[in-house]
Amino acid sequence: MNKLCVITVTILMGACCNNQSVENDRRHDVFPKGELMVNNPNFTGDAWLEMFVTKADSTDCTVGNVTFAPGVRNSWHSHPGGQILLCTSGEGRYQEKGKPVQVLKPGDVVKIAPDVVHWHGAAPDKEFTHVAIGTQVSKGPARWYEPVTDEEYYNK
Repeated sequence: MNKLCVITVTILMGACCNNQSVENDRRHDVFPKGELMVNNPNFTGDAWLEMFVTKADSTDCTVGNVTFAPGVRNSWHSHPGGQILLCTSGEGRYQEKGKPVQVLKPGDVVKIAPDVVHWHGAAPDKEFTHVAIGTQVSKGPARWYEPVTDEEYYNK
């Protein structure tokens, strides 16, 4: 990870983690929710995105705040350069192909190695927000695969 990405992660973790409270379900928005991603075929419903760092910024990383409505998840996908998720509010889900679903809470950090097929999204009954950091984006864009089935989502 380049120096700017390390600095960004450090700043974001400080901002996010200092905002935790004893009441985990209470929402503390540190960053803007962003714009609704309308008709995005890689999401099962409403999700919002606020980009902080884009590929055009020449940092070899992207940084964006993603909020999922309850029950919403993205399709199976992978990143040639890897990805880091910094969970900031609500309750989420994360799964790598062939592994069990993981519950995500504020303060959790998910480090996804390059080319690992995975999905992430909100819990069935709670909104979920994370900061997504795309690392080594010069290696190429995310590769999108099939949608996550209800059976996979509910870990049946």
